[in-house]
Amino acid sequence: MLVSALTLLAFAIGGYHPYAEDGGLYLAGVKRLLNPVLYPRSTAFALEPARLSLFAPAVAGIVRVTHIGLPGVLFVLHLLSIWATLFAAWLLATRCWEVRAARAAAVVLLACWLSLPVAGTALLLMDPYLTARSFSTPATLLAIVGALDMTEGRRRQGILLWAGSLALAAAMHPLMAAYALGATLILLCLRASRRTLRIGGTAAISCAAALFAAALQHSAKAESADYVRVALTRTYWFPSEWRWFELAGLMAPLAILAIAAWRHATSPGAPRLASETWVRTTTPLYVEPSVALARMALAAGVTAWIVAAIFARADSPAHLVARLQPLRVFQIVYLVMVLLLGVNLGAMLSSSRLLSGARRWAAAVLLLGGTMFAANRATFPNSPHLELPWLAPRNPWVRAFLWIRESTPKDALFALDADYINSTGEDTQCFRAIAERSALPDYSKDGGEASIAPELTTAWVAGQSAQKDLSAPSENDAQRIAALRPLGVNWIVLQSSAVTHFGCSYQNATVKVCRLP
Repeated sequence: MLVSALTLLAFAIGGYHPYAEDGGLYLAGVKRLLNPVLYPRSTAFALEPARLSLFAPAVAGIVRVTHIGLPGVLFVLHLLSIWATLFAAWLLATRCWEVRAARAAAVVLLACWLSLPVAGTALLLMDPYLTARSFSTPATLLAIVGALDMTEGRRRQGILLWAGSLALAAAMHPLMAAYALGATLILLCLRASRRTLRIGGTAAISCAAALFAAALQHSAKAESADYVRVALTRTYWFPSEWRWFELAGLMAPLAILAIAAWRHATSPGAPRLASETWVRTTTPLYVEPSVALARMALAAGVTAWIVAAIFARADSPAHLVARLQPLRVFQIVYLVMVLLLGVNLGAMLSSSRLLSGARRWAAAVLLLGGTMFAANRATFPNSPHLELPWLAPRNPWVRAFLWIRESTPKDALFALDADYINSTGEDTQCFRAIAERSALPDYSKDGGEASIAPELTTAWVAGQSAQKDLSAPSENDAQRIAALRPLGVNWIVLQSSAVTHFGCSYQNATVKVCRLP
């Protein structure tokens, strides 16, 4: 019951925007599988997110079997992914804390902060839309649970849970599964009975990760100037390009974990954390699960930071390691940090004399969840907080894209401003997924695809050049035709302020849809 109630809380706080950001990228691939006539041009950009993942085939298969339609399937799966994440967190909490209130406190804080940004990695703990990470995240937590079970007398059960969860994560998101594998191997070492194995095993895994990164960098093929241009647009790959508060988002969690990881190293008379009485008791030979968890996250985070600092640099001769985004490990770091903070928050609330117990928790949830709710609303100011399947959209860009879906040929090729997705009021709504039409590659989301798949670089560069400043006052129709016609474009989306003599079949206060003569 608790996890189900917290699922609705997390959903209400984080919002739901199924066609925004990466959600739109993945859904274009799903729609292509459901209807192969879609996206006959620039097809590679529609299919790229599904290339190494079973996410799109799985979602498309569920739609075919259930016959409830893609919007309904996305909504249900999104809720299930939140529930699975919180349930996996609850299972992890049961391995670390004996007191039920401690477990509840950990999961409550995670539900409130499930949409927390992970430093400058361009990741959230959980997105407000369905992607492959929606499944790899709970699978990662379950793999950690399995690793703990393997060291506490439930070896067979633990191995099955660990291996099965990693397999699921790999099927959905191979990169996140690889980082989960590394983190759980560190955890297994840290739970060894001998101190030399704990230290030596952890150091060996960290060194192996650094050596693997060095080998990859050394073996990387030469990159074209155009690909380097694409790679450098992904500033979240390079810590040296991060702003100060994003760097603080790396340092602060590691500092918090360091405190939790070595709390038993204090002298007998030293003060202990408020959550100390809630920690499980284990055989003295072994490190407590909660302490091992904190040390695992700390070791994984420090290793990733070192690898990124050495190899994920904008001025590197090759960007293969940067492309693997080692700092994505910090999703695990943040998950562990939030659970540990939740336990300490619960301990402080339980000992506080302000208000009654229920009122204290209500005030804490209102404060912590309300802060995240406000941040999420600021991210999507022109869209409903919950874009539910049965609600009519109010975003003017989305309304234009829906008109395109209903009123233009399926083989049409569209052009939009190169960085349309970051235009004022657009709310990062993805054109392909909503309009179900082919489009020249855009700067932001398609640039991310080209940075991961270098073979798309040439098409991406051509698209950027052709779509540069399409709605600018200095641009005229002759220039637009000269840039777009060689690429086969026959429709164009312009901002309403753009001056054009093209025939525009649809227009609202923000955008207009026009056909090239």
